[in-house]
Amino acid sequence: MQRKVRRKFKRELTVPNVNDTQDFFTMGEMFERFMQIKNSEGLAHRTIKEYYVNYEYFLQYTGGDLKQEEMTMELFCGWINHMSKERELAPATINIRVRTMRSFVRFCYEEKGWISEPIHKRFKPVKAPIDNVEALTPEEVKRLLGAIDEGSYTGFRTKVIVYTLLDTMIRVCELVDIKRQNIDLKHGLIQLEAADTKTRVARAVPLSLKTIKILEDYLKETADFGSEYAFLTYEGEKMSDATVRDNLALYGKIARITNKRVSPHTFRHTAALFYILNGGDPFSLQRILGHSHMNMVRRYIQMTNTDVQVQHNAFSPVNYLYK
Repeated sequence: MQRKVRRKFKRELTVPNVNDTQDFFTMGEMFERFMQIKNSEGLAHRTIKEYYVNYEYFLQYTGGDLKQEEMTMELFCGWINHMSKERELAPATINIRVRTMRSFVRFCYEEKGWISEPIHKRFKPVKAPIDNVEALTPEEVKRLLGAIDEGSYTGFRTKVIVYTLLDTMIRVCELVDIKRQNIDLKHGLIQLEAADTKTRVARAVPLSLKTIKILEDYLKETADFGSEYAFLTYEGEKMSDATVRDNLALYGKIARITNKRVSPHTFRHTAALFYILNGGDPFSLQRILGHSHMNMVRRYIQMTNTDVQVQHNAFSPVNYLYK
């Protein structure tokens, strides 16, 4: 089943013709100057896009541009309350939007002095419950793979994507940016370019023999498209994040996995947990995942009570004592 590629967000906002020596700017004028700085920092395209998207969400709440004096603590706190109470958005969603705008108002206050109130000091992310990271079981993964129709291009591509996500633990944004030239089947590696990773750090992720074989078959099948990218639509265009998510969710429903979300991020969690349960160490896992801090890795490898019991039976200190 072919899905449409998500329409790209139009980032360009009108830049007012205002001299920087002017004492007073509107919020929109301040935001454009803020984004000029962010663009100069060499941030990833998707990060720049997120700034514009979240700014647009805030404009939807305000109804349009604001004057400097209208940028108050009460306004921003009211926005948080609106997202939480009226829109009933998840804390994680709220916090993504809050962090973007908090970075912006901090810049306006600390670096430019455009606003007189330190809004960012009290305009903070909301508290979010820390839940166990959701992961699929081996049985559920096998059921999903069994539900995929390999006779169609979309089905075969989805199967290749599942294997690639599980084996490499990459993010979906990294998956769709993989170029054919960066896939080294001979040495079993995919080289992720710095510009295409969330952390802006290049890394090589390994492949198992089974994934190498299925990926090789897929690359042969798509060679005639002549695209530099590996994962393509039926028309030979680069896949979008949304298409990958839609395909996985569709086959998750076909496999009747209804109690969990079947998504690229779920596969990332699942793969990390499988890696540890299969004897992998957290330090190599950290490098494969592309995290700079171990605390994020800890979240990925939270185990269920059953997982802990199985590991304990295998590595019990008492059993070791009487081995």
